[in-house]
Amino acid sequence: MSAASPHAPSSTVSPRPVPEGHVSEPVVSVRGVELAFSGVKALQGVDFDVFDNELFAVIGPNGAGKTSIFNVLSGVYRPQQGTVEFAGTDIRGMRPHKIANLGMARTFQNIELFENLDVVDNLMLGRHAHLGYGWAASVAWFGKAKRAEVANRRRVEEIIDFLEIEGYRQLPVGMLPYGIQKRIELGRALAMEPKLLLLDEPVAGMNGEETEDMARFILDIRNELRIPMILVEHDMGLVMDLADRVMAMDFGKPVATGTPHEVQSHPDVIRAYLGPVDDATLAEVQGELA
Repeated sequence: MSAASPHAPSSTVSPRPVPEGHVSEPVVSVRGVELAFSGVKALQGVDFDVFDNELFAVIGPNGAGKTSIFNVLSGVYRPQQGTVEFAGTDIRGMRPHKIANLGMARTFQNIELFENLDVVDNLMLGRHAHLGYGWAASVAWFGKAKRAEVANRRRVEEIIDFLEIEGYRQLPVGMLPYGIQKRIELGRALAMEPKLLLLDEPVAGMNGEETEDMARFILDIRNELRIPMILVEHDMGLVMDLADRVMAMDFGKPVATGTPHEVQSHPDVIRAYLGPVDDATLAEVQGELA
């Protein structure tokens, strides 16, 4: 699909409402973020909040700036302008590992697991922020180190049970099906006990059955673990079914923010995916989405 003109006026639906039943203070707050590479603007005037126990989705055509938002949040990129607050802390310019220690976890579109390690060991890597002991206790293997290891392994076993991967726990992940590997990567992020979970195309490359399973686990994370999430995903059916609110991007700019129904039928969002359309075509598409 061709993209809309970058000069098209942006429009926002329901800007930053506090979702019903949520506290007024956001978990993460992004204001006026600008990001450019060699003069090419990747993000322009990005504003959004994510609230406790909310599933907030970011959509848009290829090159819209979705992954750049994740890289700004996780500290991979430092924006030239704007503020990024997470858990009450300004994290703009903070190193990625420090942001992770604050409680932000991320999955990746391309699987980033250690293929030669088994499932348990890959999940244990997500517990690095919860070790709480030094090298001496680790070498001697007594006291605090031993207690922490037992507690961390107990948490990993809970995640294995939660994601229904008991049958794979001792197998090298490189031997496992793609959909199971994606589930393990999600488990490693959960092992960090995050305050905010970033999901980067969690169902990319999955078949229908694997997608349904992942959608179920994402809902369980929100409803049972009550972890707020930001989801970037090209599967519009999944986004519209799962998200509480959606922000649509085009050419690095937010063009609409609101409920899934508001955003999918918004004229600027339709043009972002279809390109310039006349009023009759626009009305026809909106009618199909109604």
